[in-house]
Amino acid sequence: MITSAHIVAGEALGGAELFSVRLVNALHERGQPVLAINSPGGRVSAKLQADVAQIHVPMRAIWDLPSRWRISAILRQRQPDIVQTYMGRATRLTHVDRGRHPIHIARLGGYYNPHGYRHAHAWVAISLGIRDYLIRHGFPARRVFHISNFVASCNPSPPAVLRPLRREFAIPDDALIVTAVGRLHPVKGFDDLLAAFATVPEWIHERPVYLILVGDGPMNASLKCYAQQLGIGQRVRWPGWRDDAGLFQEMADLCICASRQEGLGSVILEAWARDRAVLSTRAQGPVDIITHGENGWLTPLDDPAALAAAMERLLRDESLRQQLAASGHRTFLTQHSEEAIVSAYLGLYQRLLAE
Repeated sequence: MITSAHIVAGEALGGAELFSVRLVNALHERGQPVLAINSPGGRVSAKLQADVAQIHVPMRAIWDLPSRWRISAILRQRQPDIVQTYMGRATRLTHVDRGRHPIHIARLGGYYNPHGYRHAHAWVAISLGIRDYLIRHGFPARRVFHISNFVASCNPSPPAVLRPLRREFAIPDDALIVTAVGRLHPVKGFDDLLAAFATVPEWIHERPVYLILVGDGPMNASLKCYAQQLGIGQRVRWPGWRDDAGLFQEMADLCICASRQEGLGSVILEAWARDRAVLSTRAQGPVDIITHGENGWLTPLDDPAALAAAMERLLRDESLRQQLAASGHRTFLTQHSEEAIVSAYLGLYQRLLAE
C-alpha cells in the first residue's frame, strides 16, 4: 500500500481540480490509503466519494502562511508516502525538505511560470510538451515525468436523456451540431470559432447547422455580442457552465477545441470517450495527442478560415467523422483510460519510493 495526500486549492472545478477528484476517487477504489486536502466549501470536496478522508485548509493565496503551517502540520501528523499538489497555489503552500518523507510531486497541466514549482522533489507533466518545457527551464530530466490525464469511460445516453436537451435549447431533431466546451477565456479561441462558424453554411445536406458553446467565463458577454454582430446569434446556443457538459458532446456530430494554448486538452479526451470526432487547432497539447487525419483533424492556430473549411469538410463527410471518432476512441482506451493512468501513477510512486 502507498499512502498519498492530494492537495488542491480553490473553490472552482477546472480541469486540474476535476482530475484531482478523479484520481483520488480511483486510488481510493483500489484500496490505496488516500487523503484529500482542499478548501472548505469548495466543489472539489463535494465531488469526492463520501468515505474519502478529507481535511479542509483555506489556502486563500500563495502567501497564506497559516495555511502553509497547517499543511506542514497535517503532513507531519499523517506521514503519507507521497504528497501530490495541483496548480500553483497548492504547490507553493506545500514545502517538504528534500531527502525526507513525504516525496512531493507537483503536477503541471500547463506552461506555467516554473519558479513556484522548483521546490518539489519530482514533477508530473500531463503532456510531452510541458515535460520538455520544464527540462528547458533547468528541471532535472530524471525527475520530470509524463503522465497524461484520464476521463471516465462513457456509456451512450438514451434518447430519452438527449431529446429533452434538444427541446430545451430549441435545436431541431435533424440538426447537425458542433459542440465546444471550455472556459470563455481568450486562450480558448472561441472568438475564432465564432468567426469560423459564421462562414459555414446554415444548411448542409438539407440539415440545419447549430453551434453549442458550453461554459462560462470573462468573455461571456462579449462573445454573445460578437455572435450577434456576425449574424449567427440564432444558430448558437449557450448552456453556460454545466456539470453534464458531456451530454452536449454526445449530441454533437463534431466536437471542437479551438484553443490558442492548451496543456493537453481534456475536452478532446472527453469527446473521444463519447466516440465523437474531434477538430482542433494546433495548440501544443492537442498536437501531442492527435495524429492529423487519423484520430482527429488539426488546423493552424489563429486561422478562422482554415477552421471553417475543416469544419465544413467534416460536417459534409459522415464517413470521415466516423473514422476519426473510432480511432480517437481507441486512443482514449489505450492511452488515456482510468486503468492506464492510475497504473502509471502507482508505478511512479513505487519508483520514487524505491529511490
